[in-house]
Amino acid sequence: MTAQPPDFAPIGVSMPEKNLRAIRAALVVPQDRAAFDSGLKAVLDEVRVSLDLSALNDFVHRWWISACDSVKDPEGRRRMHVKAEQVLAGEPTSSGRPWRDVLAARGVEL
Repeated sequence: MTAQPPDFAPIGVSMPEKNLRAIRAALVVPQDRAAFDSGLKAVLDEVRVSLDLSALNDFVHRWWISACDSVKDPEGRRRMHVKAEQVLAGEPTSSGRPWRDVLAARGVEL
C-alpha cells in the first residue's frame, strides 16, 4: 500500500513504501530507529494477544508518516530530537514563534 499525498514529496525525492522494511530503512535518525524497533515489538505482542491487526495498521501508518518526514527533511528530524532531549533534560530552549501566532497566521481560532 503506497497511498501518498501527491504534494507531500519534494521534487526528486521518493517516499518510502508503506511496509515495515521500507519504513525502517527510511529512518535515518538513530532515535527514530530505536523507537520504531521498540514500538514494533510492543505492537506485535499486542496483536498476538488480541488477534486484531488494527493496532499494527495504525503503527505502520504513524511510522510511515515519520519515515516520509525523515526522507523529506532528515536534518529537521535530527533537530527535533535534539530539541526534545533538551526539553526532557529541563534545559532552556529558544522559544521561536508562539503557537497562538502560528495558528492565527493560518486563520485558526482558539
